[in-house]
Amino acid sequence: MCTAVTYKTKKYYFGRNLDLEYSYYETVTITPRKFPFHFRNGKKLDEHYAMIGMAYVNDNYPLYYDAINEKGVGMAGLNFPKNAYYHEIDENKENVAPFEFIPYILSCCANMDEVRDLLNRINLAQIDFSEQLKASPLHYIITYKDESITVESVKEGLKVYDNPVGVLTNNPPFPMQMFNLNNYMSLSVEEPVNNFAKALDLDIYSRGMGALFLPGDLSSASRFVKATFTKMNSLSNPDELSSISQFFHILESVYQQRGCVHMKNDLYEITIYSSCCNLDDGIYYYKTYDNSQITKIDIHKENLDSDELKSYELVKEEQIYEQN
Repeated sequence: MCTAVTYKTKKYYFGRNLDLEYSYYETVTITPRKFPFHFRNGKKLDEHYAMIGMAYVNDNYPLYYDAINEKGVGMAGLNFPKNAYYHEIDENKENVAPFEFIPYILSCCANMDEVRDLLNRINLAQIDFSEQLKASPLHYIITYKDESITVESVKEGLKVYDNPVGVLTNNPPFPMQMFNLNNYMSLSVEEPVNNFAKALDLDIYSRGMGALFLPGDLSSASRFVKATFTKMNSLSNPDELSSISQFFHILESVYQQRGCVHMKNDLYEITIYSSCCNLDDGIYYYKTYDNSQITKIDIHKENLDSDELKSYELVKEEQIYEQN
């Protein structure tokens, strides 16, 4: 289970929670402009836009969970079990393996018009990374400045939806998630009005009752509603520190705490990491489940004309500031 959100103040921000019961030893990985991409459809790129994001690097290949490129386009893949469908090879399309979809888009798209144009030519094909690493069932959020879209490869084909809320979780499919928001149109950040019965003197006995019955469980449908309500009503000062602090608070509203979602073999799903990307400045911020301190990595402090990946292991142990 996962949640991705966008947020705008003076700058534009994008990030996600990765919720799983295990880790793939992910790292914050920078792919510089001259790292050679050899895609499974035969396309080769010896030079492309640089990108930074969270990835599991396997056999010197960045398997990105989420990433942004140097032009400010961001993309994340989220679990979409039983609905994601990858097709057979289509000779009339650019056949792209699911594991290479994020770098395929970010390597050559500088804005949303270019993203949409490329998506019109793409077929997400049933191609595994290896015998051990099968294609994960995913759907995707892609964002640039004020615009976000959701991409879902289903049996009917590759569906591209405008995403006016800039939020994505997991199942059900995106149109159903958006329709479900109709059930919560009465929620408000203001005090509630007695529409139940004018003859009854009903009491507002607590703050926050305007949002009474806002979902608080950990299911993906509920997290979509909760994250959307929180993000759409969120306020912060426009400076960088205030913005990233507020962004992480939005993600915290849908955290998965250890012990609350029991999986098989006595494993529990947790929010392994949370990320916040400054799309304008190319900065990747993150926190981990056991380290609530924000860590910052700036893509522009690296040699972006290199041909080698640069990876940073996650700081996972809690960092405590000793004030006295």
